[in-house]
Amino acid sequence: MPTELKKQKVAELAELFSNSSILITADYSGLPVGQMNEMRRALQAEGVKFRVIKNSLALLAADASGKPALKEVIEGQTGIAFGDGEPTVPAKALSDYIRRSRSALKILGAEFEGQALNPQQVTQLATLPSRDQLVSLLLARMKSPMSGLVNVLNGPLGGLARVLKQHADNLAQETAA
Repeated sequence: MPTELKKQKVAELAELFSNSSILITADYSGLPVGQMNEMRRALQAEGVKFRVIKNSLALLAADASGKPALKEVIEGQTGIAFGDGEPTVPAKALSDYIRRSRSALKILGAEFEGQALNPQQVTQLATLPSRDQLVSLLLARMKSPMSGLVNVLNGPLGGLARVLKQHADNLAQETAA
């Protein structure tokens, strides 16, 4: 029979899971406490939370929050990184930290939009540009043909204006002479 405290923790976790756009699980075994604190600070700077949760509570919270795919990526000593905005941010933050610090931390997988992702897919997600970068690239690509069209349409008018200006300058020189 679960205690009242466990029920409360599962409810808190379920709410946290529900409010997260992506949940990335990582095996933290072999990670010293100092490095764990350093990792948490690095992730927190990016707006990512990292919590170590008992697997039994995490599995109950996954069911309660409607994220059963999370159960596929929880095994062993598992910590979970929570991202509530851009899904690439937690993946990039974790991957960058692991690469930069040569940490023993291993990404186990993730739950994203009801799907379980394997470690390779999480790494691929980390390499994607952010949503803002993608929007700016799209706008630049959309702007390019319009700029070309404006230049093409301005070409004959600009040429005519230069010819008329040259002709006016020639007339001014003739009258001055």
